[in-house]
Amino acid sequence: MTVKTLSIQLQTHGDADVVDLTGQVLTAVRDTGLHNGIVTIFCPSSTSALTTIEYESGCISDLRRLFDEIVDPARHYAHNARWGDGNGHSHVRAALLGPSLTVPFVNGRLTLGTWQQIIYVDFDNRPRRRELVVQVIGETSNQ
Repeated sequence: MTVKTLSIQLQTHGDADVVDLTGQVLTAVRDTGLHNGIVTIFCPSSTSALTTIEYESGCISDLRRLFDEIVDPARHYAHNARWGDGNGHSHVRAALLGPSLTVPFVNGRLTLGTWQQIIYVDFDNRPRRRELVVQVIGETSNQ
């Protein structure tokens, strides 16, 4: 087994900005030269998360609305009282989805469903520059 680590650079807008990472992850897997294995994407941030969804405007709108309903930014958050940065809701939202996602790949292709894309959601309350860690573990077809 071979392990290769790469990164994906992002500039986000914050406020539940959703970025489709599928193409970038596929490119990263192909750049490793590995044919079969798993790819893990990790965001070293406590105010952003990764998941899959059908990347379509209606689904994205529904996801944002859901987070507004279950983790309302207007509520009181103890984090805001301590730090005064107004992003307590961002931390809670990110904790619900989680900071990483692992996808198997076979013959250099991600094993995602037809309408399934990998998305990054930046819940912070301001634009951010982000660097995601992409770790690919696998083997070449000759092994």
